[in-house]
Amino acid sequence: MSATTAESLQAEVDRLRLELQTLKSKQGVEKVSIGNYLLTRLAQLGVKSMFGVPGDFNLGFLDLVEDHPDIEWVGNCNELNAAYAADGYARVKNNSLGVVTTTFGVGELSATNGIAGAFSEMVPVLHIAGVPSTIQQKHRPLLHHTLGDGRYGAYAEISKQITCHTAWLSNVDTAAQQIDEAITQCLTKTRPVYLTLPTDFVQEKISSERLHIPLARIVTQNDPQTEEFVVDQIERRVKEVDGDVVVLVDACVVRYNVKAELMAFLEATGFPVYAAPMGKSAIDETWKRYGGIYVGSITDPVIKENVEKAKLIISVGSLKSDFNSGNFSYNIPTRRLIELHSDHVQIAYAIYKDIGFKHLLPKLTERLQQFYPTASKIPVAPFEAKPPKGTATAAIITQRYFWPRMASYFKSGDVIVTETGTANFGILDVPLPPKTTLVSQILWGSIGWSVGAALGVAIAAKELGLPRTILFVGDGSLQLTVQEISPMIRLGLKPIIFLLNNHGYVIERTIHGKNRKYNDIADWKWNQLLDTLGDRKTETKSYTITTPKELESLLTDKEFLSNKTITLVEIIMDRLDAPRLLEDQVAIAEKMAAQAAQTEK
Repeated sequence: MSATTAESLQAEVDRLRLELQTLKSKQGVEKVSIGNYLLTRLAQLGVKSMFGVPGDFNLGFLDLVEDHPDIEWVGNCNELNAAYAADGYARVKNNSLGVVTTTFGVGELSATNGIAGAFSEMVPVLHIAGVPSTIQQKHRPLLHHTLGDGRYGAYAEISKQITCHTAWLSNVDTAAQQIDEAITQCLTKTRPVYLTLPTDFVQEKISSERLHIPLARIVTQNDPQTEEFVVDQIERRVKEVDGDVVVLVDACVVRYNVKAELMAFLEATGFPVYAAPMGKSAIDETWKRYGGIYVGSITDPVIKENVEKAKLIISVGSLKSDFNSGNFSYNIPTRRLIELHSDHVQIAYAIYKDIGFKHLLPKLTERLQQFYPTASKIPVAPFEAKPPKGTATAAIITQRYFWPRMASYFKSGDVIVTETGTANFGILDVPLPPKTTLVSQILWGSIGWSVGAALGVAIAAKELGLPRTILFVGDGSLQLTVQEISPMIRLGLKPIIFLLNNHGYVIERTIHGKNRKYNDIADWKWNQLLDTLGDRKTETKSYTITTPKELESLLTDKEFLSNKTITLVEIIMDRLDAPRLLEDQVAIAEKMAAQAAQTEK
């Protein structure tokens, strides 16, 4: 029996034990408050930090949070940033989740954009909303933070659109079961859930018996006969093409925690492997069989040819959004494609539902390792940084120089956060060291997300003993969520913030309105920012870099590399300069739009 199968069986046993426990009498069992029951469940799953903003409907619960021995309260500057931080935290803490706590109405609605982004990007975030007491909900007085029409459940209805599960606590006897179900759904579906906590339920006592049974992600077992048939079909297809196979890795490999199973598959088969943008860092990019990033028609020509000439492509965890697929420009015919997903497999035009890759990959590994002698000889061009000639001696820093140059700055174990915009595109051509984690929001794409996320990432990285958190963010994006640098300083975190100052929204200028005023912003005194947002006692460092020569000097400076303090590095760039992939993405989008318009005529 594989380790994956054993884990799944244990999770199912625990789930059944919980169901049986619900039916049993709780007489004589030690009691615990509902608030502490919830906190114990979170602590059991490795949650050590909770994000949010205090409000009068969650203050009683926050007393318990502050007094809890294993969970720290991280006070954010606003609820939107708190949701972003919980998102970032969850992406780094595998098999755990991010938690954001808000107050009724005004607080929870402020967090909505962040929760929606976590839903879109498949990130497990638990949103706890402190709500009025059950008595107030019953009689519906005209309370503050309501809409003034007695609809106390209106905000929960909104949350249903951007979460996979909603738990409205209204019965003490079922509270524990509802909490467990909400957390399990969050882990299993890797999407946000919404949980209300009435003020009068926080201290209500319930049985602690269920706490002896752990919660975990439930991975459904594949039907044995269907799975065996699928394995046979895939083996047959690989034999038909004499092992001429390329593997394409995408976002869901990370989201559904199958990195270990996938790496075992790749090592055993020797198949070349490439990644989509949202799958970057899912595979060790220094591995000899890794070839780089595939983004449809805007891919580097060598990578594009190597992927598209393969007789068979096995795609794992694909998520074909516009920015993740070169504006839907994959040149891979369906008849040459096999897709492995968390809940189904597609072989050419045939779809096999309820066959997930978590259990399928180990079986494919056993069956397809026979092709290693052939597959391992398929050439893979090294994935290397390629700075254009002459840019290191130029008078200004360009995107084409900056990103390849940063490749040698990164270290094993780094957690890198990139902002929606130039950073998301620029980082794609940069090979990353082993055990590096890239955190980005390519699908939802909310500008400013990276700053709040970087707070959660830095806290999670510190909890895991990871050495550095590095944030790349544009000046326009930073102005949206800049407040969250303040808790970074307050908590003694030491991220390195590379601020790309191009005097406005370059991604928008690239798309439309190069010289329009709506894409311009105020040019802040960025080298004074950390002092302004700091606590008057924590040391900070700030630099302004204008030329490649200055950047070269900084990246070799021992004081800078010591990472003793939170650091901001302002990189001055031209207001119209954009990474190659961003320019190509916009160009192909414009071309497709023109073709579609012509077709409609």
